[in-house]
Amino acid sequence: MLVINVKENESIDRALKRFKKKFEKTGVLRELRSRTAFKKPSIVRRQEVLKARYIQKMYANDNY
Repeated sequence: MLVINVKENESIDRALKRFKKKFEKTGVLRELRSRTAFKKPSIVRRQEVLKARYIQKMYANDNY
């Protein structure tokens, strides 16, 4: 459960923004969306490999 302490003289908008940021970091919504439809394990693995390849390419381009 997320707890956001609203500081004295802090606007509600600011506290709401902090709540949204914390909620996004937990990954609850992302997991919920991924569970709505079944993905075959082979497809999940392929997506992981493609993402890893992309990240490695980005790091390789960053070093030059």
